[in-house]
Amino acid sequence: MDFTLSEEQLMIQEAARDFAQNELLPGVIERDDAQEFPADQVKKMGELGFLGMMVDPKYGGSGLDMLSYVIVMEELSKVDASASVVVSVNNSLVCWGLETYGSEAQKQKYLTPLATGEVIGAFCLSEPEAGSDATSQQTTAIDHGNHYVLNGTKNWITNGSSAEIYLVIAQTDKEKGSKGINVLIVEKGMEGFEIGPKENKLGIRGSDTHSLNFNDVKVPKENRIGEDGFGFKFAMKTIAGGRIGIASQALGIAAGAYELAKNYAKQRKAFGTEIANHQAIAFKLADMYTHIGAARLLVYKAACDKDNGLNYDVSGAMAKLYASQVAMDTTIEAVQIHGGNGFVKDYHVERLMRDAKITQIYEGTSEIQKIVISRSLLRE
Repeated sequence: MDFTLSEEQLMIQEAARDFAQNELLPGVIERDDAQEFPADQVKKMGELGFLGMMVDPKYGGSGLDMLSYVIVMEELSKVDASASVVVSVNNSLVCWGLETYGSEAQKQKYLTPLATGEVIGAFCLSEPEAGSDATSQQTTAIDHGNHYVLNGTKNWITNGSSAEIYLVIAQTDKEKGSKGINVLIVEKGMEGFEIGPKENKLGIRGSDTHSLNFNDVKVPKENRIGEDGFGFKFAMKTIAGGRIGIASQALGIAAGAYELAKNYAKQRKAFGTEIANHQAIAFKLADMYTHIGAARLLVYKAACDKDNGLNYDVSGAMAKLYASQVAMDTTIEAVQIHGGNGFVKDYHVERLMRDAKITQIYEGTSEIQKIVISRSLLRE
């Protein structure tokens, strides 16, 4: 399989790299420290077309392939994972599901402003008692004829307070189990919809993560995506693609940490020479570079599977499992190479290490990825 990037993809990569260096890097440490959502930067990403990359241009999107999307995700994540996760959620979890399964009316009303970056979206699956076990939904959407009445709590919601459009997974008929779940489009401002406290997180601190409360929220029937009972399948299909986005985020975090470590090692001197000349450091860099290269191949393979209409459940899970581990290992080594400087904020690598951890948790923990992979192997 040839992963040589096209001229267009190279141009997209360069645009994303320039944006990351010129727009995301300035103030990234301060935003992390203050837990400040990168609102200005997100607006500019929308103007560049990064928030609806794979959406058909007739709905305001860029009409690009999945590989172009992961290239952008990698470049943005090298600098600011709090910004790149907005791109990931809006593209993979919100726009893709709406375009693939939404009605034409839903696309016209909701997809277009999402794809252009006029607004951003949120995907609401996780609950206090239903994280990895997505079938255990406690949020309910009771059918009242022409509308649903939504009650419950969602937590760990990325873009929780910044979004305007929310895709909410809820149980309509508990007796039907996973076949009794629906997905509803909820708008900010609907009566009874309240945004809960912001989470004080280890990493991606610029991303606003909130709990959401729904108290007798009336959601019009036309805001249901797909047929009755389609919600669980919608969630699983959406997350399968979302894992590729998070894998590319992990890849970017690792690559960013490696570049910082390499540059530091070529400048820092100890025992009369640059520390890069010491075998202990040189071998660390060699290992980091090799593992990042392997992760990139897995991420690109998953993206190409999706682009070519192939099953990407396993390749996406493999990419996320491996890339997230590489992100953790690489950032830890980057801090080690920096020594005491790596333990302070000014050198960026401690932030990348903190950001890396979440890639092993959200959109399916590493343990869940192993379940997906092993079940597929054992069915063969």
